[in-house]
Amino acid sequence: MRSAPTILHLDMDAFFASVEQASKPSLRGKAVVVGGLGPRGVVATASYEARVFGVHSAMPMAQARRLAPNAAYLVPRFALYRSISDQVMGLLRSLSPLVEPLSLDEAFVDLEAGGTAWDERSARLAGAKLRADIRAATALTGSVGLAASKMLAKIASERAKPDGLVLIEPGTERALLGPLSVRTLPGVGPATGDHLRRAGIHTVEELAEAGEDELVRLLGKAHGHGLFAMALARDERPVVAERETKSVSVEDTYDVDIHDRVRVATEVRRLAERCVRRLRGAGLSGRTIVLKVRRYDFSTLTRSETLRGPTDDPAVVREAAARLLESVDTTGGVRLLGVGVSGLADYTQEDLFAQAAGVDEEVSVPEEPEVSSATASRTPPERRWPAGHDVRHTAHGHGWVQGSGLGRVTVRFETPGSAPGRVRTFRTDDPALEPADPLPLVSRGPGEEGDARAGGGAVAESR
Repeated sequence: MRSAPTILHLDMDAFFASVEQASKPSLRGKAVVVGGLGPRGVVATASYEARVFGVHSAMPMAQARRLAPNAAYLVPRFALYRSISDQVMGLLRSLSPLVEPLSLDEAFVDLEAGGTAWDERSARLAGAKLRADIRAATALTGSVGLAASKMLAKIASERAKPDGLVLIEPGTERALLGPLSVRTLPGVGPATGDHLRRAGIHTVEELAEAGEDELVRLLGKAHGHGLFAMALARDERPVVAERETKSVSVEDTYDVDIHDRVRVATEVRRLAERCVRRLRGAGLSGRTIVLKVRRYDFSTLTRSETLRGPTDDPAVVREAAARLLESVDTTGGVRLLGVGVSGLADYTQEDLFAQAAGVDEEVSVPEEPEVSSATASRTPPERRWPAGHDVRHTAHGHGWVQGSGLGRVTVRFETPGSAPGRVRTFRTDDPALEPADPLPLVSRGPGEEGDARAGGGAVAESR
């Protein structure tokens, strides 16, 4: 383990919820919960104001609503979150070539490898500058941990939350770790934690005192050796610049089980299209198509088909997913569907279109009309109004959906740079109201500033 605290761990504070608060002035300082809003939805992120009521990530949304009935409940805007994450990761890569992203809002950085820090003082300066740069670029806050190892840097960032910086000085690690729960250590989940608790081991200090032989007896050779080393604050894991993407997939959970086989097939085709868009967006192709089906009784089935070579052709993926569906019994109903592509590569083979059964390379597949026909009895996708998503009205400017139902949609008109705006209600089919792209959280130039001011002016007039 190195002798200077030059490994940095960044964790953005309540990332999804913080993005929503930054983009919606009326929600700043208030409880915000982001996630699936249907009966089977779960919480993706809760703001710190919502956490006061006991709401947390992965909690069923129905439970969150009981705990915090007055919170704002919003549907995620993943495209926006990814774009902001790209900005943050760019700032991290300016510090070092060794950046290890763990998720959209979390990453390790080896500051020493980038020549950014070499001792305690330079590491602290780098961490403070990073936090300031993130705030300037995104209007968001992140918590920074600095230490001589990845394990300790992550512990430090947890102690820094929210919006802080904690540096663990070399030589103080054992004293810091001793009283902490064994669950603090990487690799100690609920099952391992419960196993250790039954053995009378609750803290990291007790873990170290138990000795390596006892831990090997309790947990097995690999796990026992690893945990004993971590209990002694030994963590030699390097920061890995890139984690190889092993698969690309999308899935949807349905509020009501789908029983109609035609509807199931339509949903699989739609998911295949989404999966290919994500695949192409990453500049990848893949050989193995995977279908995931969770049935009414919570049993989950997966089927896969491996092609002759990698593809990113939507027709190929659609047809493969349809063939896989033929082998799955959906009679009792389906609650979740997913389509994925694995065996990834960064190239395609031109002749793979022929793998789509019955599809001629020169014939365009009438995908959209078929989907439109199958969904004619439902609200067209372009006229759905997810809570929290952006809209624009020809008279009132930019706003976001507070809620919709019974043929009405309620919109609050405000922008990231405006004062809290006024709420108005429209028919869901109002031709003056359209979905819109999110506005930048921070104005980048005179044109964008003018757009934000125009939105704010419209809000002021509507008051």
